[in-house]
Amino acid sequence: MTTIAATPPIEIGEGIRQSVLGKLRWRIVFFCFVLFIINYLDRVNVGFAAIHMNKDLGLSATAYGLGAGIFFLGYIAFEIPSNMIMHKVGPRRWIARIMVTWGIVSCCMAFVQGEISFYVVRFLLGLAEAGFVPGVLLYLTYWFPQRDRAKATAGFMTATVLSTVIGAPLSGWILASNPTWFGLAAWQWLFILEGFPAVIVGVVTFFYLVDRPQTDTRWLDATERKWLIDELDRENREVEAVGTHSFRAIFSDYRVWLLTLIYMFNAMAVYGVVLWLPQIVRSIGGLTDLQTGFVTAIPFVFATFGLVFVARNSDATGERKWHTALSALLGGLFLAASAFAPSPLVGLLLLCAAAAGVWAVLGVFWSLPTLFLTGPAAAGGLAAINGFAQIGGFAGPYLVGWIKDTTQSFTPALLTLAAGPIIAAILCLAIKVKKTAPARR
Repeated sequence: MTTIAATPPIEIGEGIRQSVLGKLRWRIVFFCFVLFIINYLDRVNVGFAAIHMNKDLGLSATAYGLGAGIFFLGYIAFEIPSNMIMHKVGPRRWIARIMVTWGIVSCCMAFVQGEISFYVVRFLLGLAEAGFVPGVLLYLTYWFPQRDRAKATAGFMTATVLSTVIGAPLSGWILASNPTWFGLAAWQWLFILEGFPAVIVGVVTFFYLVDRPQTDTRWLDATERKWLIDELDRENREVEAVGTHSFRAIFSDYRVWLLTLIYMFNAMAVYGVVLWLPQIVRSIGGLTDLQTGFVTAIPFVFATFGLVFVARNSDATGERKWHTALSALLGGLFLAASAFAPSPLVGLLLLCAAAAGVWAVLGVFWSLPTLFLTGPAAAGGLAAINGFAQIGGFAGPYLVGWIKDTTQSFTPALLTLAAGPIIAAILCLAIKVKKTAPARR
């Protein structure tokens, strides 16, 4: 008589896990991805508007770089309070509030009149948006087990590059079509047309998001919901046993500050490239606004592949530190090489390789702090790392503008930006974190 062996419990658990993760990716990651695309459009469209705005308002390269970077000072000021509030009131209400507020302020960029108003509105935009990225990163920890977080984070972070792939041609098209309704210039309509969708989607967010698996999961059945809650509870107990879970403790944990420096130096390159690339491309000469938009989008296509590939490989192996360090190192080296490119085409190819490395850091990096932070410490720690690291977001664009005005060249500016990811890679080697369990394929 043939006996039929019972299905091993691990296979049953793995089947539930794959079912839950599939639903989470569509319900949570995809929606947050859409939110981030809208967010990034509002954050970087100033780089395209500057092609005409700087001339209309009489802004020098230094003044534009300062205004582009001052956004991050507002961001830093409200980052930690924003995430702590979200931890208390819930992601649904707070993320909806963030989106509606920044959408309104982004539209107000259309009405700046000179340097001072440009600085003020950019600062307010950073203040309004503060907490969105660390808020979503914290939100993902409410739903995704550790072994699957890098892939989930990469899915969310892919929006930073795809928003430029979509937004660069869109911004170029708006400028090229030159709408002048109600006496406003094309660059003013660029801010309004790309800012208003955030207000609409912010309202949708209030009704769509679910705070935690424990609150309401109409789209998970009882077995899936129980498995997910048990898995997250088990992981949280493990982290609490060896890690940091008190909010105050994050300020005495050297790893929080080391990760802040790593992210800050990488952010110098990320935002220096994002906020200046349209003008760097335009400086090649002979390109229309629409052509500038399409060419600017090319490096971000490669950045998408780099981000997804590195995150998937990191989840598959359970290794985080070396994936982060090598991505940053290669990104910095390729960015430095682009400064000495013998032709615009070679320079563009090197920028594509640099973008793949520098952006690949974003997906796997955010798996590092959640290996030792939980509870209030995770809320405050993620906000502290992302918030204080935005000094790099301020420094990168400002240094590019100042160096360009001083030397009349983008070459030394690119070398300065390239130093950031290389320093980040070196610092990354000093972080001590455990290896996670590899994700099953």
